[in-house]
Amino acid sequence: MVGFGVVSLAADMVYEGARSVTGPLLGALGASALVVGLVAGAGEGMSLLLRLAFGPLADRTGRYWSLTLAGYALTAVCVPLLALAPLLGGAGLAVACALILIERAGKAVRSPAKSTLLAQAAGAVGRGRGFAVHKALDQLGAFTGPLLVAALIAATGVLWPALAVLAVPGGLAIGLLLWIRRRVPDPAVYDTDRTVPDAATGRAAATPTVDSGPPKPAARGGWLGAGLPGRFFLFAAAAGAATAGLVSFGIISFHASRTGVVSAAGVPVLYAGAMAAAALAALASGYLYDRWNARVLFALPLLAAAVPALALADTIGPVVTGALLWGAAVGVQDSTVKALVADLVPAARRATAYGVFAAVQGLAALAGGAVVGILYSRSVPALIVALAATQLLALGLLAATLPRRATAGTR
Repeated sequence: MVGFGVVSLAADMVYEGARSVTGPLLGALGASALVVGLVAGAGEGMSLLLRLAFGPLADRTGRYWSLTLAGYALTAVCVPLLALAPLLGGAGLAVACALILIERAGKAVRSPAKSTLLAQAAGAVGRGRGFAVHKALDQLGAFTGPLLVAALIAATGVLWPALAVLAVPGGLAIGLLLWIRRRVPDPAVYDTDRTVPDAATGRAAATPTVDSGPPKPAARGGWLGAGLPGRFFLFAAAAGAATAGLVSFGIISFHASRTGVVSAAGVPVLYAGAMAAAALAALASGYLYDRWNARVLFALPLLAAAVPALALADTIGPVVTGALLWGAAVGVQDSTVKALVADLVPAARRATAYGVFAAVQGLAALAGGAVVGILYSRSVPALIVALAATQLLALGLLAATLPRRATAGTR
């Protein structure tokens, strides 16, 4: 688990470092605000929706390692190549947009397969804890990457050297991943827990939730969700509502810069702080997941509902607090939420489940982003109320996902 986490740490330094300056980079190449918004939105949509294809592909072929390596390689290559865009004249903007989109596609290629390998490796230590440790290391990279980029920009006065330097952690990520694959070609060897407590109730499951041995390729035929339990889809709907109701950091940073609450140079630092909060929230929620089971996820809609009321204020204190709460919500979303998905779905269908789950979140993010964009320009109070209502829906769907005895607080 630690090895996978260090890989994610290095990779996050690469793509989160670049993500913190994507807007200024495209702007310097001549992009309008509309182009920047479209590229960012399309990239995030691709990183989620394409998992609907690559999750089932991983289960059908059983090539979890190959897809994980391919996805990380796209990130390690595309981000440093962005350093060449300012040297390409009029073609620089088109090349930069293409590289950003390809890098986001790389995340879709690797994520379902990687999450399946993680779920296997985490079996011996508890999935909540395992995903939390991985996410904490992942967020450490997301914290240090933007700070490294900011320091290099301050030292050189230009963007491209900072992007070029990101080739170093990218190469480290690929090298370490190859080393782990050689040493542990089958992470299921760590999965010694053959009768795992039900994620929602804490009681022993009638049958093991983890297969003995690596996930077996899924059978062909049927629709993508075939064979997935009904509770999985109910939970996907709950997580989708929580995603739709979570205001993006893009809007937070846009608001902070437009109102002058945070300077342009301070935005990457604010983002780094949010990533640190994500790491701490992932660790805390993962630990509590293994003790209290899925009840800990009730905190997610509550955290997300508080974000817009604070982050869209006009003074520095609430904005910083809102950004930190946004990071905490993201930390829970990207770690402990995945632990419950693994516990709800048979091992042979996990990559497919992660793909379907990400597609639901991707569609929800696109819908939520559109609503936020429309309401922000018209009425911030109306935006806050709309997002709070969406989180209330998420809370209700989550309560319906879990058995009554799980919500009562007893194991």
